[in-house]
Amino acid sequence: MIKIYNTLTREKEKFVPIVEGQVGMYVCGPTVYNYIHIGNARSTIAFDTIRRYFEYRGYQVKYVSNFTDVDDKIIRAAKDLGITAPEVADRFIQAFEEDTKALNVEPATLHPRVMDHMPDILSFIQVLIEKGYAYEAQGDVYYRTRRFKDYGQLSDQSIDELEIGASQRTGEEQQLKEDPLDFALWKNAKPGEIFWESPWGNGRPGWHIECSVMATKHLGETIDIHGGGQDLEFPHHENEIAQSEAKTGQKFANYWMHNGYVTIGEEDQKMSKSLGNFITVHEMIQTVDPQVLRFFMATTQYRRPIRYSEATIKEAATNLQRLKNTYDNVQFRKDSAASSLADDSDKMAELTELETRFIQEMDDDFNAANGITVVYELAKWLNTYLEQEQVSLPVLDQAITLYAQWLAIFGIFFTSEALLDEDIEQLIEERNQARQAKNFARSDEIRDLFKEKGIILEDTPQGTRWRREV
Repeated sequence: MIKIYNTLTREKEKFVPIVEGQVGMYVCGPTVYNYIHIGNARSTIAFDTIRRYFEYRGYQVKYVSNFTDVDDKIIRAAKDLGITAPEVADRFIQAFEEDTKALNVEPATLHPRVMDHMPDILSFIQVLIEKGYAYEAQGDVYYRTRRFKDYGQLSDQSIDELEIGASQRTGEEQQLKEDPLDFALWKNAKPGEIFWESPWGNGRPGWHIECSVMATKHLGETIDIHGGGQDLEFPHHENEIAQSEAKTGQKFANYWMHNGYVTIGEEDQKMSKSLGNFITVHEMIQTVDPQVLRFFMATTQYRRPIRYSEATIKEAATNLQRLKNTYDNVQFRKDSAASSLADDSDKMAELTELETRFIQEMDDDFNAANGITVVYELAKWLNTYLEQEQVSLPVLDQAITLYAQWLAIFGIFFTSEALLDEDIEQLIEERNQARQAKNFARSDEIRDLFKEKGIILEDTPQGTRWRREV
């Protein structure tokens, strides 16, 4: 039984889908004006892992994640780059797809774009105006926040607390509002900006309305899960609830999920473009194995913050290599294994117990940290089992199936690259010859290859000995 921590109720709740066996998920995607940084990637990876676990548990998942392709930041980027706003969006959508593919993120079922939904957005806003939840002011359209009685429930804030903060804002836009708390649904176009025609004048949508429109259009008036980064809880998701429920009269989302930040530095500062302390995925995967970055991100429980540093990345790389070594050892032994005549029911029972524990941990609000601990235990179990003189192929097949399935949930996919004994002996002989010829570059290259494959070399007076790391 999967339980989800619901931000709206601040409790773990049993997951009950709207349609049995199906999950409708909407996860806020990027504003495509630059490469994503690893803080952005945290959300993408967290919800991809959650999606994969739902699929492992037998659910059919419809996963919708949008691209915000018109925004103030995109307009500024277009001016800086000397191209149009749509060209900026196209460029960085392609970059997003390339970077997330490298991180083994499964493409969304749908990736809707704002520019493709203008008629839907205009219609949505018009309904809010007709219902008295929105009003036009000199080409802008604003939402009457106080009309929505539950405003602030998601972020656990009272309307009075919000009013204090809103009353301190200044600017031309604030002068047009009936109330400082009101937010924009439609923005009047400034000279030179991209725009669309509307009943209220040329302009473009506000940020919050976009997700309400795309979520309800593609998943229905009530959706199972709405997710995103912790920073979107207020005001973005709060505003989405107000807009959507005012328009439909229905509960917008049954479960709200928010992932924690990526922090950096000794003070654990949130990574963000506005603070200038970010590292883009595009840059990072030039020097760090994308699988290591994926493993680093995916194996922390999604609601907890992740502390980024060279040390934590190095630790992730070491742990991932150990899991890879186990996979290679299993594939190597499997090639030479024969079905044992001994009763293997006790070993199958041990695997069943591990599987039950893995599901229990992951069912508990997708606790990836505890889930990967069970994967480590399975790796240890496999290494111990492989030391037996005889192993059972059915047991080995079951164990490696579980191992591969669980790693796939975390976005990790291994291919067998184990060196055979004869290959190792040949390479050791080549290394010895290279050392005698003082070709230390080749000698070091072979040593590094062995290290990468989890093979330990020991130079003794009797010659070079080797063993596989377990």
